This record gives sequence, C-alpha cells and structure tokens, in this order.
Amino acid sequence: MVVADRPGSTALRADLREDHWSYMDRYAKQMIARGPTLTGEGDVASGSVHIVDLPDPAAARAFAFDEPGYQGGVYRDVLLRRWRNMLGRTMWEFPGGLSGGRRYLVLGLGPEGAAGPVVPPDRDQLIAFGPLLSDDGSVWLGTAALVQAADRDTARAVLDQADLADQARYADIEVHRWQSGGRPA
Repeated sequence: MVVADRPGSTALRADLREDHWSYMDRYAKQMIARGPTLTGEGDVASGSVHIVDLPDPAAARAFAFDEPGYQGGVYRDVLLRRWRNMLGRTMWEFPGGLSGGRRYLVLGLGPEGAAGPVVPPDRDQLIAFGPLLSDDGSVWLGTAALVQAADRDTARAVLDQADLADQARYADIEVHRWQSGGRPA
C-alpha cells in the first residue's frame, strides 16, 4: 500500500500517530517494509508505504481501509496492489541497516503487455523489490522498489536499467524520498 497525504493533514497525521502505530503493531509478523514518504528534502511526511504479506485481496483491502490514518482522513490517495517479494527479505534484514544514506521509493508503472521486472544485478542498494500485480496475480502492472541511493537519479536508475532492448519496460517512473518507519524504540 502506498498512500499520499491530503494537503494540510500534517497535524491530523501527528494526532493519529499512536493509533497508527498500535494498528501496525497488529501486523508486525506480516510486515515486509514500512515508513513515510517525505517532501523534497525529507523534512515532512507526504505519505506512507506499507508492504505487508497478507493472505488475499480482501485482507489487503481491510488492512488499508481500516487503518486509522485512512479512517481519519489523512490520505488523499491509496495505491493498493498485490506485490511479490523478489528479494525474499524484509527491510529489517537489509544489509545496509534501518538508517543511514538517502532512501527512496521507486514506482515503475508498466505499459500494457510489457514483461515483469528483472532484479538488477547489483542488489546492494535494494531494500525491497518486486512486481505490482493485479488482484489475482496474473497481470503485471509495474514494479515497486525501496532503494538506498546517493540521489533521485541513482534511485531511478534501478528501474531504468531494466529497459528492454529498444522498448522501455516502464511507461512512467515515480521517485519519492522515503525512510524506514515504525514505532520509535
């Protein structure tokens, strides 16, 4: 699930923070990655990413739409897609740790009929990587990656590398600042 905050909802997000963390605590064992997307220089939350291993589309919809931020009106948009974990690990298992370096969410939206993603050969910067799929898992819609990179262009290159011969794999690529999230210790 990727959400974009509604303009002017920063105070509401702060008011609902404990409710949000308590809700997320219920999914701790299923959580693959989580954390806020950030404005330009990374000083204000602009949305969130939650990658959760759930049994079916109904459970995913319940997770997304029962979440306190959604119920309270924090979010403007919700992108909810099936995702396959091509690295087989969580953000807590990322060799680079939970902090340090600049981190990004990279979303590649696929053109109709394109093939699925290819994991780049250099996985050292990949925190999470996998395809965005239709509810039944049969249609590839794009790719979502969490990346540690020096800058936006370097983060974007993770998906740019995956272009096929003369045909781009992605119709559009979005890059957002991101940081590992969760309840502070």
